[in-house]
Amino acid sequence: MGGAEGPGHPNGHANGAVVEEKLDELRRQLGKADGDPLRIVGVGAGAWGSVFCALLQDAYGHLRDKAQVRIWRRPGRAVDRATAEHLFEVINAREDVLRRLIRRCAYLKYVEARLGDRTLYADEILRDGFCLNMIDTPLCPLKVVTNLQEAVWDADIVVNGLPSTDTREVFGEIGRYWKERITAPIIISLAKGIEASLDPLPRIITPTQMISNATGVPLENILYLGGPNIASEIYNKEYANARICGADKWRKPLAKFLRQPHFIVWDNSDLITHEVMGGLKNVYAIGAGMVAALTNESATSKSVYFALCTSEMIYITHLLEEEPEKLAGPLLADTYVTLLKGRNAWYGQKLAKGELTLEMGDSIKGKGTIQGVSAVDAFYELLSQDSLSVMHPEANKSVAPVEMCPILKALHRILIKRDRPADSILQAIRDETMYDPRERIEMAQGHSLYRPSLLGQPKGDVKA
Repeated sequence: MGGAEGPGHPNGHANGAVVEEKLDELRRQLGKADGDPLRIVGVGAGAWGSVFCALLQDAYGHLRDKAQVRIWRRPGRAVDRATAEHLFEVINAREDVLRRLIRRCAYLKYVEARLGDRTLYADEILRDGFCLNMIDTPLCPLKVVTNLQEAVWDADIVVNGLPSTDTREVFGEIGRYWKERITAPIIISLAKGIEASLDPLPRIITPTQMISNATGVPLENILYLGGPNIASEIYNKEYANARICGADKWRKPLAKFLRQPHFIVWDNSDLITHEVMGGLKNVYAIGAGMVAALTNESATSKSVYFALCTSEMIYITHLLEEEPEKLAGPLLADTYVTLLKGRNAWYGQKLAKGELTLEMGDSIKGKGTIQGVSAVDAFYELLSQDSLSVMHPEANKSVAPVEMCPILKALHRILIKRDRPADSILQAIRDETMYDPRERIEMAQGHSLYRPSLLGQPKGDVKA
């Protein structure tokens, strides 16, 4: 099913020859025979997972004999009437979308849903180009599969659009379907979140590691793609960039294949650390949202928070990375966009305003999973371990690294222990005994903080 409606379509094919050449090049590298389409499957249909598949459908879907793009999502998720009414408004505000639905004989069901005469389902509207977590941004129609085995069993490229908290379970099921495969697929993970493992040593487990453990697919075939971007803005062709990280074998071919004029994809070999940084910024984005709401969007308070939280992030990167300076730009860029418009900052705002409560959980209607909540717990658990102790500059004694991260501690008490209200985040940034953020950065730079075991690497191991 092609995504383009013709030359005037906003996601049309401006340079078809170049697009087909890129597809042919990747097909050759994968050893695809003529007549055997490259099968690309998205697993999970949140905002970014849906947009990513829609970008590929728009770019390559018209080459039906050479590429097939489809997306899996769980069946049975009903669209409530309020959302259906809003969806109807979005449809009628976009002439191109309205005409498309009329041509597909699909418009009437949206009329009936608005009137309450029928129930729509998330997988049903996704086929028409609407993501439940991003109703205001119509996508191209997508081929949706609700049977996981059918979706993935013969896939060449699988895109993980699941939250990190669901990745292990779903890919465990996928691994059972792949037991008879002769060749391993390529997996591109979009997930930004981590888990903590404390036995035998404290270490971080990332989604790519979860996928490899669950499926047996070698890590060289699993890549992470992330960057400072908002899904709806990318689909609306705001200029954006991202970075695909992984082994040499696939990252450069995939960067070239994924690159579009408005979506520039760079490549990097440092897979695990970039994944971890993607999870770290979500932690502090929740606090930023809280501070913004509690101070009535005070620019001064937000800048104070930003200075303090970035100094904590820099401190943590020195624990994780032998050459942390390489991560400063990507980490700050990803943090900045998340603070501006990300779901984690939005969640922090809603909590602080009392419009959401912790009892509602971290999967929010219209937004999806708030990854920062589980990441707060994981980073706190890891950095609380005495085996990772660092020297406290004033107390002149060894302490767990978390003692140098007061904002992380405050977020853990608010979100995980739930024994402090949201406004206690302000105390964490207003404490008169707090260090100048510059001092925390100098501490990180002036001491040997690097703990390679946190990323599962032997001490002294140097990444290429």
